Amino acid sequence: MKGWKWTLGLGAAVFLLAGFLGCIYKYHEKEIVLEFGMFTGSNWDVASASSFVMMDKAIAKFEEEHPGVRIHYYSGISKEDYSEWCARKLLEGKMPDVFMVPDTDFNLYSSLGVMKNLDELIEHDAGFNRNDFFTTALDAGKYDGHQCALPYETVPVLLFVNKSLLAKEQIEVPGEDWTWDDMYEICRKITKDVNGDGLLDQFGTYNYSWRNAVYTSGGRFYDGDQQQLPFTDSHVLDAIKYMKRLNDLNQGQSVTQEDFNKGNVAFMPLTFAEYRTYKTYPYRIKKYTKFQWDCITFPAGKEGENRSRVDSLLMGINSNTKHEKLAWEFLKQLTGNEEMQMDIFRYSQGVSVLKSVTGSAQAAAIIQEDMDEGEQVINSSLLYNVIENGVIEPKYQQYEQVMSLADGEISKILMENRNVDSSMKIFQRSITKYLQQQR
Repeated sequence: MKGWKWTLGLGAAVFLLAGFLGCIYKYHEKEIVLEFGMFTGSNWDVASASSFVMMDKAIAKFEEEHPGVRIHYYSGISKEDYSEWCARKLLEGKMPDVFMVPDTDFNLYSSLGVMKNLDELIEHDAGFNRNDFFTTALDAGKYDGHQCALPYETVPVLLFVNKSLLAKEQIEVPGEDWTWDDMYEICRKITKDVNGDGLLDQFGTYNYSWRNAVYTSGGRFYDGDQQQLPFTDSHVLDAIKYMKRLNDLNQGQSVTQEDFNKGNVAFMPLTFAEYRTYKTYPYRIKKYTKFQWDCITFPAGKEGENRSRVDSLLMGINSNTKHEKLAWEFLKQLTGNEEMQMDIFRYSQGVSVLKSVTGSAQAAAIIQEDMDEGEQVINSSLLYNVIENGVIEPKYQQYEQVMSLADGEISKILMENRNVDSSMKIFQRSITKYLQQQR
């Protein structure tokens, strides 16, 4: 009898143990690991120590809302090494389920089908609204008319203005709708030999380029259908001629970063990320402390608008992911959740891709927090309009190569005082031939 009871007890214990182990096994079997690809630091080449804080918050929230799901990412991958890391993962067949998309790789990944076409997911998701996003930011993730990535963070280029120098010369800071002619007149008044040594000491612009002028000229910078850069377009020619007028004011002298740092230059292009960085502690004590400054829009040409370039950090979904629904939910949380997007202002130097967040009083208050007392935060409506109406640079493979060639050619035209029209006709022919050879 005792033996029978002992056997029965042992059997029950074994049964319970097996059930317990089975539950543990089933729990681990059900856990889903979603791989996330990201790099360390800022996408905008400014100091940033909080990129992981932002992501860790988003991941913790997602895991809390999705029991049995764990987000895994590799830390310590720099922006410079990230593209190579992705290429290696792609070759190994281990591309993350959701990942940051480097600008240089967007077109390649899209054309090869590395990233999932998001059109169908968007169409069947009643909670997703394209109108929540800035148009330029959302369009940056399109390839061949299809949404292949969503924007996570965006940064416009603004024009830095030295308010102290303008005040010294009794010139008012320009309004948001100023023109090329307005800028030229200000630069003409600013540019002078102050100490009488025969050399100019004050200048109108530093690093303001023909590209900045083209964006505001009113023309199309490139032919999106033929992937052709129309360097003989009248608006492009007008932009180069305008640059020539500005360049002539300097009487052959080169304007340097040192001239700008000393407060002797009126205008310089600056990204919003740089604006945030150098307007706040501790970086404000290292740069641009000898004068008061702020950021404004770029001046518009006769047929153009006050527009500038807008860059966006994109995120996509691996087309071979085994967890499409979860990957889509995680991507939406990072890019379309207002709470997560407000953290862009808290922990990054960029701008939220959501109109409601960027245009909010809370975002303005966050930007204002780290500024000196009396410093006026950038106007939120100005920031909103600059992003919504901004210019997206093409991402196709030969674009930057061609633009580098154009930079060199236009620099020679300005330095050697060549005829703009005839020089650009010759350059257009050489570029057309170059692009045909690359196809």
